[in-house]
Amino acid sequence: MTDNIYEVMLQNRKNLHAILTNTPKEKLLKIPSGFNNNIYWNIAHTVITQQLLVYKFSGLQMRVPDNLVTKFKKGTIPEGTATDEEIMMVADFLISTVEWLKEDYEASLFKTFNEYTTSAHVTLKNVDDAIAFNLFHEGLHIGQIALLLKQLG
Repeated sequence: MTDNIYEVMLQNRKNLHAILTNTPKEKLLKIPSGFNNNIYWNIAHTVITQQLLVYKFSGLQMRVPDNLVTKFKKGTIPEGTATDEEIMMVADFLISTVEWLKEDYEASLFKTFNEYTTSAHVTLKNVDDAIAFNLFHEGLHIGQIALLLKQLG
């Protein structure tokens, strides 16, 4: 995997971190009419999905708590609530999970992978596929967040 992949991922995450930490909580949690999720859910979902795609399908322990996985994995809907502590935990994981991924990849921890076909009909056959797909997935959610921000004014 090239270093540029990590730089792109890290820049995406820095942008999400800025949105998460600079947007009022009420705006983060609001679900506008015509939408089924909020800014906060989209941001937390990107963290959880990266962990599932890369770590879980590689048979490794995820680096995020199970309660966050349960709350933000695919198929979940926002509760409309979040503690300040949870929001700060997600903010911290935005950056640390990218740093850990790079370290773990360079340490050759990803030895196996359970093939997985995504809801976008892309079959991930190895960890490199998962990392590449994760960038695409995060781009989709960054676009959704941009729409939400525009809608919320």
